[in-house]
Amino acid sequence: MTDTPPDRLSTNPKSPFFEPDLLQRGVGIRFKGAERKDVEEYCVSEGWIRVALGKKVDRHGQPLTIKLSGPVEAWYDDAGAAGEDPGEDPDEDKAGA
Repeated sequence: MTDTPPDRLSTNPKSPFFEPDLLQRGVGIRFKGAERKDVEEYCVSEGWIRVALGKKVDRHGQPLTIKLSGPVEAWYDDAGAAGEDPGEDPDEDKAGA
């Protein structure tokens, strides 16, 4: 696996950009300098994200989204833990001191 997320990714299973393996790994998004947790879809090269518009849904039950334009950065949440042993606690040695 690479440490760079794809250019475009969606959380909607009906989208051609839906990748469940990558989403399970965890992708972080920074939009206009602020970290966002509510992103439905993003595109780094085109510079936009889609976010849900409150609790509103369309006639098929899918959330209504709005497209916001600006600088987008994407990274994997587990990128720092890729080389670590999952059973190993990095703070374990600090607890005894």
